[in-house]
Amino acid sequence: MSIKFALLGFLSETPLTGYDLKKKFSASEIFHWSGNNNQIYRALVELHDEGLVSVDVQQQANKPPRKVYTITEAGRAALRAWIGVTPEPPQIQHALLEKLTWADQSEPELISAMLTSYAEDLRVYLLMLREREQRNGGTPLQRRIAEHWQSFYQSELDWVSTLRHSLER
Repeated sequence: MSIKFALLGFLSETPLTGYDLKKKFSASEIFHWSGNNNQIYRALVELHDEGLVSVDVQQQANKPPRKVYTITEAGRAALRAWIGVTPEPPQIQHALLEKLTWADQSEPELISAMLTSYAEDLRVYLLMLREREQRNGGTPLQRRIAEHWQSFYQSELDWVSTLRHSLER
C-alpha cells in the first residue's frame, strides 16, 4: 500500500496537518506503518506537486507556520481509482509462527511461558479494540472493519489456547 493513498484517504475525511496525519497512522489498527515524519512530509509535497492536495499555510504567533492539507477533486478521483483496483492477498508477518518454527529446540517450559504471555497480550489487545470500537462508533463499513480485526485477534487467541493445551499433553 502506498503511503500516498493512505494520506489521501485520511484527507478525504477532513483537512489535516502533517502532524495530525502522523497521529492518524499511529492510532490506526489498519495502517501498521512505522515510517518517520520525513516520509509523510515528502509524500505530501509529492501529492501537492501532482495537484492531488492543496495546502493552506497558516501563520502562528511565535511558532512555525502551520500547513493544513486538503484533498482536491483530482485527489478524490485518484483515491476512487485506487479503491477500484483489486487488492493483492495480505502478506502477514507473524512473529509467533516464526519463533514456533524452531521452538522444539527449546525447553517446553520456556515455550509454555512465551505462549502464556502472548495469549495475555492478545486478551488485553482484544479488550482495547472492543473498547475503542464502542467509543468511536464510525460508519457501518468502519464498524465492519473493526469487527474483522476483533475476529482476527479472537481467532489468534483461540488458536494459541488450543496449541497450549495440545503441547501440555
